[in-house]
Amino acid sequence: MRCIVDKSHNPYWNLAAEEYILNTFDTPTIRLWQNSDSIIVGKNQNTLAQINLEYVKNQNIAVVRRVTGGGAVFHDLGNINFSFFDYKSGKESNIETFHRFSIPIIEALKSLGADAAIQGRNDIAIDGKKVSGCAMLSKGKRILCHGTLLYNSNISNLADALKHNPEKFRDKSVDSNRSRVTNISEHICKDWNATQFLDYLHQYLAKDCEIYHFSERDIEEIDKLCKEKYSTEEWNFGASPKYQFINKLHFKGGTIELYLSINQGIIEEIELYGDYFFNRDSSEFCKAIIGTGHNIKEIADKISKEPIGEYFTGITSEELLKLFF
Repeated sequence: MRCIVDKSHNPYWNLAAEEYILNTFDTPTIRLWQNSDSIIVGKNQNTLAQINLEYVKNQNIAVVRRVTGGGAVFHDLGNINFSFFDYKSGKESNIETFHRFSIPIIEALKSLGADAAIQGRNDIAIDGKKVSGCAMLSKGKRILCHGTLLYNSNISNLADALKHNPEKFRDKSVDSNRSRVTNISEHICKDWNATQFLDYLHQYLAKDCEIYHFSERDIEEIDKLCKEKYSTEEWNFGASPKYQFINKLHFKGGTIELYLSINQGIIEEIELYGDYFFNRDSSEFCKAIIGTGHNIKEIADKISKEPIGEYFTGITSEELLKLFF
C-alpha cells in the first residue's frame, strides 16, 4: 500500500491527479490532499444548475468537474480530501465498497472522540450532521473511492457558493443533496488546525504504507491532463447533460423572457419574449447566439459584437448578459 500526501492546493491539478493515479498505478494507494476555494461537481451534473454563478465569479472560486458521480461539494483549506485507489473485491456491492473505505475514516474520527457513523449510502456524519460525502468510480478491475472531510471549513461560504435556482433549469442531470453539515473540529478532543488534523490522519491511515512522491514523469503527465482537460471550459461546463435554461428579468427598457436549449454546453435553440421595444428584429440576434457556448466569456464576446441598443431599446449589453445566467 502506498500513501501520498499532496502539497498542491490547485483544484484543477488535484482532480487531474485523481484520474492519472486511477489509470496508471497498479499498487493500492491512499492519497490525502486539499484544494483552495473551489466547487467540485459530479460527472453527471449540470454545472450551472448547481452553483451560485455570480458569487463564484466574484469570490474567484474555481469550478472543476470530477470523474466520479454524486453531487457538488465546496472545498477550501479547512476541508481535507481522502482517496482510496484499490481493486474490486469479489461481488462486493457499491454500498459495501463505500462502507469498506469509510470505516478507516470513521475509526480515525472515533479515536479523536467524535461519535462518527455511516449515514445513508455514502456519507459520514457526527451527531446526525454530515462531515463527509464519498463518490466512486470503477475502471476495469481498479476502483477509486474519494471523499471530503469538513474539518474547519467556512460553512457560510459553502452555503453561498452552492446556492442555485432550480427553476431556471430543466434537465435530467443529477441534483445535489443539500444536507445539514458540521465541522469535525467542533466534535474532537484536540485543539488542532486543519494541517495538524491532516498529519494525524496521515499517521493513522498510513501506519504500514510506503510513502510515495510523484516522479518527474508523473508530474509531467498530470500537468498535461490538467491543461488539456481539467482546466478547460469544455470539461467543467460543456460536459453538462442536455438541458433547458429559462430566465425572466425586468429592465428599465422592458421585460424579457429567455428560453435556451443547450447540448454539450452549446446553445442549440433560443427564444425571446417580452414587452421590450426594438428597432431591429431580435430574431437576428437569436441567430447570432446559436452555436455559442453557455458560458460568460463566449456570450459576453458575442453580445459585444452585436448592436444591442437596436435589438433591445434601453437595455445595455451588461444587463442583457445577466439574462443568460
